[in-house]
Amino acid sequence: MKIRVEIDKEVKETEVVIRASEQTTDVKKLYEEISRKIINKRIKLFQGTTEFYINSSNILFFETDERIVNAHTRNDLFETHLRLYELEKLLPQNFMRISKSAIINLDEVYTLTRSLTGNLIAFHESYKQVYVSRRYFKDVKKRLESREK
Repeated sequence: MKIRVEIDKEVKETEVVIRASEQTTDVKKLYEEISRKIINKRIKLFQGTTEFYINSSNILFFETDERIVNAHTRNDLFETHLRLYELEKLLPQNFMRISKSAIINLDEVYTLTRSLTGNLIAFHESYKQVYVSRRYFKDVKKRLESREK
């Protein structure tokens, strides 16, 4: 594997390109790790009339509640004016849709519990929990298992 840095004063935005002969698990892991490290976006969130600029890494999950999209951190609840489909495009690779009404930060998942009444996700150092729909459960489990390797 080669690593090369090219400096060009004409470039307006830094770009990282991974060239490989095929998509392997190593390439995928490298892509996910780079994405996680360099794409920690700040998102504008609201509490009442106050605007907050929060790093995406501090967000546990987003969920909708009657057309309002809420962002949950360990201790706070914020609102965002973005829709879930807009957030999916904006957020880094460590975020994943888990139902029609929720997106989670995979880095913050502590437990995934499967039961007859529902599939529940709990987060590190937080009392907050969110349900995973049956439709997304297999993909969530697969993504979590691939991260531990």
